[in-house]
Amino acid sequence: MDDYDPHGFPPFAVTVDMVVFTIRRSRLQIVLIRRGAAPFEGAWALPGGFVRVDEDLEDAARRELAEETGITTAPSFLTQLRTYGSPDRDPRMRVVSVAWWAIMPISTHPVAGSDAASTELIDVDDVTAGRIELAFDHRLIVSDALEALGDRLETTTLATSFWTEEFRISDLRRIYETVWGVELEPGNFQRKVRRVPGWLQPTGRRAPTTEGGRPAELFRAEPGLRPLTPPLRRRPGPDPR
Repeated sequence: MDDYDPHGFPPFAVTVDMVVFTIRRSRLQIVLIRRGAAPFEGAWALPGGFVRVDEDLEDAARRELAEETGITTAPSFLTQLRTYGSPDRDPRMRVVSVAWWAIMPISTHPVAGSDAASTELIDVDDVTAGRIELAFDHRLIVSDALEALGDRLETTTLATSFWTEEFRISDLRRIYETVWGVELEPGNFQRKVRRVPGWLQPTGRRAPTTEGGRPAELFRAEPGLRPLTPPLRRRPGPDPR
């Protein structure tokens, strides 16, 4: 290693980018920032930035999220998505980005931090349909994260990560319908989720109602992510019993 010269290689940097999902007014949204500096100054982008030389990747992701959006509360779910390394993805230099995706509870309200001109919650549909243009390759990252979210809802109890409070089974069903863009038959959905051991814990309380009929039962979720066996499928298929 005595002949190794790091200056003999071109500059190379690592960044992190964050896709943070939440739901408001029955619409799936993500946190976006307005870039306050070149390149793409003034454009919408995902929260993110350069990883420091002494910093773990997940620590960098959480730091950039706090600095650019004011969100300091730990996400209810956070996981690595994939790595993006196209040579021309950043006009400044060769940059490889490690992307993460997260879920924040429905009550999330980001505010612009020191590294962003502004920040807002934007409908995912506006991004995937191209109505909102994103800097770099961030539209691709959002599309990949959306697919990962949809898949994880099929196979795990992830949906309850959108809630920090008590909820009805109909509230849980609407999470699936919002993310998947489908309508689910209420009775069939309720039967399936009640079959999952340890997922929903009854609170012994019922939701207040202004309509006729019996008030709906309220539940809370047990901490942690559990596999769904059998999975909940977004596309119709055999219903194992």
